[in-house]
Amino acid sequence: MIARALALLAAAGLATQAFAHPLPLGDGRVSSAPRRGYVMACQSFMAGAPGAHRAGEWISNHMWDPAGKPVVEGNVDWPDAAISVTREGESRIVRANNLPLHQTGIFPIRPGSRAYDYDRNPNRIGEQRILLTLPAAPRPAARPSCLPMGMIGFALSGVAIFNAFDAGGRDAPAYEIQDRCNGHPERSSQYHYHNWSPCLAAADANAPVGWMLDGFPILGPRDENGREITNAELDECHGRTGPITIDGQVVVTYHYRFTLEFPYTAGCFRGTPVTLPRRSPPPGGMRPPPPL
Repeated sequence: MIARALALLAAAGLATQAFAHPLPLGDGRVSSAPRRGYVMACQSFMAGAPGAHRAGEWISNHMWDPAGKPVVEGNVDWPDAAISVTREGESRIVRANNLPLHQTGIFPIRPGSRAYDYDRNPNRIGEQRILLTLPAAPRPAARPSCLPMGMIGFALSGVAIFNAFDAGGRDAPAYEIQDRCNGHPERSSQYHYHNWSPCLAAADANAPVGWMLDGFPILGPRDENGREITNAELDECHGRTGPITIDGQVVVTYHYRFTLEFPYTAGCFRGTPVTLPRRSPPPGGMRPPPPL
């Protein structure tokens, strides 16, 4: 059911723009404690780390304009994409292979393309074993905790959610070149988002579009009236408490929000995140993209 619904919604989402205006650049917005509009990161960053090799002309005066940024070309289908999210006792179980329910661009990025002029991402998209056992009724922790690099949540489109930074501590959505669904793979072939994807549509603006590793849901960047939600409405972890629809019922709970402005997904964990198992490719290794 998830696959069918998301496939239809993703197709509709491709016709919409994820952004409608220039955005403040997130460079330097890293903190050692919870702070609104920042990422409380678990590690320090090193200049010269892998990432886009050239800053684009869409970045200027501490702003970036998504409309001027190229996208990775291609329309690759992933017919074997699979995800299920089930409530089992006190747990919410996410099982997936991390292949997206929507189309992607062609990775590695093709030489000669405009995207390649800025970002020479050499990575392919490959299956990942995803099995997350999250608390179905999470509670806020005594103190918020930092966000690691890598997966911090998982979207109902079958795609991992990462924090807002690239490996060098720059604003990843501003510098790195993604496909038209705002996704791309990292070196272990895990396809992921750093920010809101126009392919991650939701029929109900008050329903989750994914789950973070502390068990709290994450919702889209607009409310039921289509109004854009801003950082000013959210706390230092990029969330708030209020009524949302989960499992067909309206409940009052803490939830994160994607926003169009940095930090895009989460600034810290409000609850206690689960420990991720060590990832490994499925038997047979990483698979190349299907033929176009």
